[in-house]
Amino acid sequence: MAIAIVLAGGSGSRMNSDVAKQYIMLKGKEILYYSLKTFQDSDCISDIILVARPEDMEYCKSNIVEKYGITKVSKICSGGKERYNSVYNGLCCVEELSKDIEHEVVLVHDGARPFITQEMIKSSVDNMIFGSACTVGVPVKDTIKVVWEFNGELFGKETPDRNTLYQIQTPQTFRYKLIRMAYERMLSDENHNITDDTMIVEQYAGMCCKIILGSYENIKITTPEDLEFAEKIVEKNL
Repeated sequence: MAIAIVLAGGSGSRMNSDVAKQYIMLKGKEILYYSLKTFQDSDCISDIILVARPEDMEYCKSNIVEKYGITKVSKICSGGKERYNSVYNGLCCVEELSKDIEHEVVLVHDGARPFITQEMIKSSVDNMIFGSACTVGVPVKDTIKVVWEFNGELFGKETPDRNTLYQIQTPQTFRYKLIRMAYERMLSDENHNITDDTMIVEQYAGMCCKIILGSYENIKITTPEDLEFAEKIVEKNL
């Protein structure tokens, strides 16, 4: 059994929407609903910690958690300025819920990724039997260029071997003590540049993260084009 930390603190800036992206309706239900429902239905998950913007916490409680009967949401906590602040706030709530903190496992997931599957959750938790960190991801399909800028123009300077490149998704799964320790080291470093939880474990705990195969449908909805694709995925799975 593990605890899921679901992040719902984003905005709608790149969606050109006044509504935060995780609350935009996707075939009649909020985007956030889909990932919460998948965790709710998982036999691997004991509790869900939902991290939301302070002004959205009551909305989440009334209009999503209670409305859809997501009973595993044991805590709704306030997000922070950056994504990593929100994750850390969620981690700080884990000890309130865990019955065995020494062996606790946590999954960190973006609430704007509605197409997480039961298989991803189970594989992630199963890998914690002998491991300490893993993430889902998929092989990149396109050639990737490392670029440099000169006089406002971009130039490709290196082409990494595509066979060594994966597009990383969530959930990202960790032994609680490892990710909490890595976060506290990171937060004491004023010069960090962090965009992903696996980066924190790599840089501040010296650990490699196992890659578990995800899905090309496990998209993060960020733009209107993503929403159109998401609608087709829902229609296909009806």
